[in-house]
Amino acid sequence: MPDQAVLMLAYGSPDSPDDMEAYLLDIRGGRPTPEAFVKEFQERYDQIGGSPLTQRTFEQARATEAVLRARGDDLPVYVGMRHWKPWIKDTVAQMRADGIQEAVALVMAPHYSSMSIGRYWAKVNEAQEALGSDIRFTFVDSWWRQLGLLAAQEAHVRAGLEKFSAGVRNRVKLVFSAHSLPERLLKMGDPYDAELKGNARALAGRLGDVDWTFCYQSAAKTGEPWLGPKIEDLIVDLAEGGYRYVLAAPIGFVCDHVEILYDIDIGAKKIAEDRGVRLERIESMNADPVFIEAVADAVLEGLEGKNR
Repeated sequence: MPDQAVLMLAYGSPDSPDDMEAYLLDIRGGRPTPEAFVKEFQERYDQIGGSPLTQRTFEQARATEAVLRARGDDLPVYVGMRHWKPWIKDTVAQMRADGIQEAVALVMAPHYSSMSIGRYWAKVNEAQEALGSDIRFTFVDSWWRQLGLLAAQEAHVRAGLEKFSAGVRNRVKLVFSAHSLPERLLKMGDPYDAELKGNARALAGRLGDVDWTFCYQSAAKTGEPWLGPKIEDLIVDLAEGGYRYVLAAPIGFVCDHVEILYDIDIGAKKIAEDRGVRLERIESMNADPVFIEAVADAVLEGLEGKNR
């Protein structure tokens, strides 16, 4: 067993709708979740047949491991989840038991925020402290500039545009989106919003003559303002502005899960259909080979200290 490894991190998803209450309890830091809220999420998961997030993340881990090995780096890739099994603390414990001394930690979300990525790092550090572990972790804060990621995103957008006939393709509104976070992060100087918009501009530049915009989605109900505009409001505005064709490109996400399969494919699409708008979505990255090469690039740069 090598003494270097990769820790691939993701949000986590309940194994079944019966686990929803416990899952939401963890997300809410132990605060009880109203029953109606639990049922709403259970219904969403039922409609999409359960979230494939954990399965997709393991597929990404195995694919990344294979690419690294092909490049001559025999690095095992461990998977840890922030809000469900396999818990980050349990994965760090396994890494320690396996004799791992140095590891690159990378969240399967390319854009940094102290409110998202930063909390994964806190979980890793908490696990280390609780275990008395001294694995030397390098944290990859942000990796959206990886050329492989931009190439994969570009290819997926171009394939998405092909879903529309040539006669209407020049009338398609390209809508980039990402998970919303509390608006107060802007006053904190957090880079999340700037990184996402930088990603959107870089993609638009690669695509050439495209009509695009950026928005947020999947905001939580916390009683405070979250980043916008909301994708639901944007679709209404686009319909009122005469748009009839929309391509959703959720660049803040890298695999299929509830925010994609329900929030866009069911929720946003229903709003569009009710207003005479045809909404299509680009395919998620999942284990796309070009995307996985970008993940491997980010890992190796982390090992070289470029992301410290």
